[in-house]
Amino acid sequence: MSADTPQALKTTPLHALHLELGAKMVPFAGYEMPVQYPTGVMAEHKHTRAAAGLFDVSHMGQVRLLGADAAAALETIVPVDIVDLGEFKQRYALFTNEQGGIMDDLMVCRRADDLFVVVNAGCKEQDIAHMQKHLSSRCEVQPLPEQALLALQGPEAVTALARLNPDVAKLVFMTGGFFELDGIPAFLTRSGYTGEDGYEISVAGEHAIALAKKLLAQPEVKPIGLGARDSLRLEAGLCLYGHDIDQGTTPVEASLTWAIQKVRRAGGARAGGYPGAAVIDAQFTNGVAKKRVGLVSAERMPVREGAKLVNAEGQEIGHVTSGTLGPTVGKPVALAYVQTAYAAQGTEVFALVRDKRTPLTVSATPFTPNRYYRG
Repeated sequence: MSADTPQALKTTPLHALHLELGAKMVPFAGYEMPVQYPTGVMAEHKHTRAAAGLFDVSHMGQVRLLGADAAAALETIVPVDIVDLGEFKQRYALFTNEQGGIMDDLMVCRRADDLFVVVNAGCKEQDIAHMQKHLSSRCEVQPLPEQALLALQGPEAVTALARLNPDVAKLVFMTGGFFELDGIPAFLTRSGYTGEDGYEISVAGEHAIALAKKLLAQPEVKPIGLGARDSLRLEAGLCLYGHDIDQGTTPVEASLTWAIQKVRRAGGARAGGYPGAAVIDAQFTNGVAKKRVGLVSAERMPVREGAKLVNAEGQEIGHVTSGTLGPTVGKPVALAYVQTAYAAQGTEVFALVRDKRTPLTVSATPFTPNRYYRG
């Protein structure tokens, strides 16, 4: 292969099914992935909010951490309480660098014999290397490249999935368990990236198409691509790594302080001990110069990633990191970083869109109510 030949895109175990379903495929994080199916992004978005959508997220990284010391070891690279995590409980976590910046966000679930970790596709190799470098002396880091990952999301996800195993309905938000789904063994968590109730399903790659077809045979379920996944997560106020959070933003600047439990903060029983702890603790005490906020517009013009934000005097005060016309909210929504003086809800700011000033209002997130099932 010559140096100027593009590297071949990887495919997920569901690739043949995407083609069979008429998906438009695009490169994403080194994989060929479905961005939409024939009905289109808007219809897919609305179907997920109303019924149930099936997403292929097999491009993400799945890893087991094995050993009695795994939880304490993982706490040396995340600012999150892992040691006190109960069995089959799941938690959102962050890898941080020495400057307190976010290297990736991830999900961690404690199981009887391991910690089950899911990391983002674009950071998968670096995350696995990071864990191997820092944790291997204390626990076994075991990547699971043969596993597929499906996400079934929407208010009718439980109805559809319970036909394959009624016991899945017993799970609540951010808990997991091992289940046979119409004879196919899988590990599920009741979680997702849309703001809706739903499940993320880890299954052996060889069974992925069979399971997907069983789910798509349910009347509530349709296949959903990356386009609607992005608009759904944005309406839910959820960060996309590499856009709304990155190595140059800290959890405090990113408004993710809820993810850092008191036991890991200054004065807590297991405070610090992770990269960037001094920076982050100082920001908890002293505040930050910029903050991530939600923005909504009364106008129809969507404000896209990269748009500059200015105040009434025209002085630059920040920039947009994600933006779209929210299909559920019916108006443009965005995530952005602004100077802290402009971060209060109700503050008016202006985006520069094609040299025109578009007024926006700082808003609470999520933009549409989350509907996680908490029991």
